[in-house]
Amino acid sequence: MCGIFGVINRKVNKDVADKCIDQMSHRGPDGRGLWQEKGTTLGHRRLSILDLSEGGAQPMLYDGKGRVNTGEDARYVLSFNGEIFNFIEIRNELEGRGYTFRSDSDSEVILASFVEWKERCLEKFNGMWAFLIWDRLEEKLFIARDRFGVKPLFYTFLGSQGSGSDKGRPDGVGADGIAFGSEMKVLTPLMDEVRANRELVTDPDRTVFYESTDECVIKGIKRFPAGSYAYADKNGIKIERYWNTLDNLVDVPSSYEEQVELFRELFLDACKLRMRSDVTIGTALSGGLDSSATICAMAHLAAGGSVNARETAAGSPDRAGGSADARMNRDWQHAYVATFPGTTMDESEYARKVTDFLGIDNTFVTIDPAAAIDKLDDFIYLFEDVYLTSPIPMMILYGALREGGTLVTIDGHGADELFGGYTFDFIHALRDAKGGSERNMVLDAYIGSFPKDGSNISLKNTGKSSVYFNYMKRRLKDRLRSKSEGYKRVRAADDPRYERMDTLNKILYASSHETILPTLLRNYDRYSMANGVEIRMPFMDYRIVTLAMSLGWKSKLHGGFSKSIIRDAMAPFMPRDIAYRRTKIGFNTPIVEWMKGPLKEYFTDVITSSSFRNCDLIDPSAVADRITQVINDDGATFAQGEQAWSSLYPYLWERNVLDRLCN
Repeated sequence: MCGIFGVINRKVNKDVADKCIDQMSHRGPDGRGLWQEKGTTLGHRRLSILDLSEGGAQPMLYDGKGRVNTGEDARYVLSFNGEIFNFIEIRNELEGRGYTFRSDSDSEVILASFVEWKERCLEKFNGMWAFLIWDRLEEKLFIARDRFGVKPLFYTFLGSQGSGSDKGRPDGVGADGIAFGSEMKVLTPLMDEVRANRELVTDPDRTVFYESTDECVIKGIKRFPAGSYAYADKNGIKIERYWNTLDNLVDVPSSYEEQVELFRELFLDACKLRMRSDVTIGTALSGGLDSSATICAMAHLAAGGSVNARETAAGSPDRAGGSADARMNRDWQHAYVATFPGTTMDESEYARKVTDFLGIDNTFVTIDPAAAIDKLDDFIYLFEDVYLTSPIPMMILYGALREGGTLVTIDGHGADELFGGYTFDFIHALRDAKGGSERNMVLDAYIGSFPKDGSNISLKNTGKSSVYFNYMKRRLKDRLRSKSEGYKRVRAADDPRYERMDTLNKILYASSHETILPTLLRNYDRYSMANGVEIRMPFMDYRIVTLAMSLGWKSKLHGGFSKSIIRDAMAPFMPRDIAYRRTKIGFNTPIVEWMKGPLKEYFTDVITSSSFRNCDLIDPSAVADRITQVINDDGATFAQGEQAWSSLYPYLWERNVLDRLCN
């Protein structure tokens, strides 16, 4: 896991290149590298995870004959961010084809794979990646990003109309220079001006709708699409899509019990692959189903437990296999738990049940907003984008992992969006439910997901009839509203395979591929990499994603439980009351309690400051009213607190991102 930088068709002064690379020093605190030749620059910041020696350093040069080579005859140069989890299996295949390897890194495997299979190498990779490979002979750059965009990649054109401009050059054809980077701030030193994309920054309703597009919050910067590759040279850049989940849907067993067995096998194998590391691994544990299932799977595997009685033989390009676990790190017993004492968001009691069940220690990280508020400006700068909630809890938690010596965390992100964990998603299964039994399955899952403590996140009306009729009224309003909001239209809607999905799967496809999940993948990349920590996500294994999109809605709400297939598959390895705990809280900021309590003075000072009153990205009076209402209203809800924060965020973003990048 690292940070990458590259420029073609433009000579870049070394001092400027160094500045670009060091703008992302947080992503790679273990080393840096710069390679320049003619009009090409490749840079790298290294977070050492696999092969900690200099053999894994980048940019990595390769001679095209199957050897790492730093000499003049090296043909290829690589700058890579991410991990290829099945690199051992691919390396074994390449060795069978005559390749030799000088390092134990997955980076060298990428280079050999590209030499052997060109862009089709991407089909073999199970992992997360964004990388650049410069071909010195053909003077051409290969660019690739993983299937779901777990790892970020941005680019900008440095053309005759000025840095950051792409006017008049559709798809970059004829671009003078093109620059790439893992973060937007890496590219801004090359741009003539840094301006806000006001439409994105100022509209909270679009917050989860732009990450899967090429639009960015800084004008002139584009996002390289997930599941795509490109070749770029002096004639410009041509982007091609190599992955579409709808092309890869699978036939699933007819019985629910067999589906559970299949999911269990794939999930355990996905965890096993992601335990390959030369540094300490752990988990950011919430006490919820997803992170608990993940750490319990790790415990099972580290104890020598198999993936399945029918475990696939070693050497398969996808699966870890029975003997291919030499790089699996068994130092996994590191659970970090964010705690919010005295708030509705605190789940530490459930996390403790998991660690007690496994017999391992835990590190409880108390999220103290008053102690962290002085770091908020830096957190926002490092986060770089806009979002609905404060980054404080997540930044503190992953900072604690780094301080504790845990550099890789295997987390449960992705399960909610793929398997129906959000009430606002799976309530829509009512549209396909036939008869009272199926409706009750949906309603039991929905009502059971809310706390019963009367807090600001609890459900006020818990009767099934009330919930059902409220849903039908909301559905009509949403249909009327969506007609005037074109950006909410699902881009896959015209695909007949999407149209054949049931209602819940259509919603989950959009959530996991176009809206919520792409946004959360970006967020957690920023939270972790700001602290030099790598997150791995077994639920984002492409085999699990394709399975999730191929299962019918009743396999996700079986027995009246959300994410039922995960619960039933992993219950044998977990505390039963965690596996079948219905209530969902999630890892969020207790923003209402903070605004009324420890951060009241902070928010009051902000809305009375002159810079706030003069910010043209917000309506200062309306924002101040929202914040004041939350502070003073004893019945303020979590939704109101979230709205107040998101309405303030453009001001905080301008002050801490835009102004800082312009100076």
